[in-house]
Amino acid sequence: MIQRVDPSKMLAPVRPLAKGLLAGALMAGMVAVLLVVRPAAAASTQVRVERVLTHFDLARHQQPENLVLEPDGSVDVTFAAAGQVARVTPAGKTHVLATLPAPAAGSSAPIVGPIIGGNTFVGGIVRVADGTLYFNYSTGSANLTGIWRLSPGLHATPKRLAALPATSLANGLALDEQTGFLYVADSALGNIWRVSIHGGTPTVWASGSALAPTSRLGANGIKVHHGAVWVSNLDAGTVLRIPVSHTGGAGGIETRATGLQGIDDFAFPGQGDTIVATIITMNQLAIVNPDGTHPIVLTAADGLSNPTSVALSGNTIIVANSAYVTKTDPDLLLVHL
Repeated sequence: MIQRVDPSKMLAPVRPLAKGLLAGALMAGMVAVLLVVRPAAAASTQVRVERVLTHFDLARHQQPENLVLEPDGSVDVTFAAAGQVARVTPAGKTHVLATLPAPAAGSSAPIVGPIIGGNTFVGGIVRVADGTLYFNYSTGSANLTGIWRLSPGLHATPKRLAALPATSLANGLALDEQTGFLYVADSALGNIWRVSIHGGTPTVWASGSALAPTSRLGANGIKVHHGAVWVSNLDAGTVLRIPVSHTGGAGGIETRATGLQGIDDFAFPGQGDTIVATIITMNQLAIVNPDGTHPIVLTAADGLSNPTSVALSGNTIIVANSAYVTKTDPDLLLVHL
């Protein structure tokens, strides 16, 4: 679930808008000008770009895949290709919390290795109330692929909570705070795995053609919301809703939106079923309405560079720009909703 924190702890005062210099076409990244605010495109009347919270080091594979908020306004991010989990302070300083064990030579995360430029893939991340972080790690090797846990504390080391098949690409991760179950969107196998935060053997909670890839990646982003597990399918361009039965099982898969090819992760900005979604392949941010319509509100012209995920802090959306393909300025972008 999306955590909300006090916006006063998250954001510095917004600077006056200044026009940014734009370069490139559809896949162009944003201009690397620190804390410059750009006006949104004409269609983005619902949102506006505020500023860049921090720029990451592309040469060190600091490309954010997923993020979760801390109570003090810090942002915890996963660096997929670097095999790391890091924390970004409200002042924009980045500190690596953990570096995961590297796989043996010849092993590589399924499908995405050549795309992101590394042999590891650290995917979704969630946080529980005591500060423990859970995140997905895929390496193409049975001894490392699975769901990992990092306890709070300066000297904590990451430990694998539950193993997944070496052929898995454990992408999105969601937490049901009421039951303590974790849900994993497997982009390679087209499954939704479920396991307790206390460990055990993951089980396939949901599967089927609606979750499967058709060319590259299937089930991708995932959230628990109002008694259901919501999932995006990148290849199919769909948003799906899977009710959780009174016994905890998966109900029938419902399609809530289509025509969103390239959709990655998403978040619910309120109590309703409206979604804010990233379109990684098109450098776009979309508002997906309950009726399935999905206006595009931000593009590459507004500073999007292969956006992978979003989180909410009050009325501010934090967008993770991975720059996997653009290779231009991975960062965290702050957008006012």
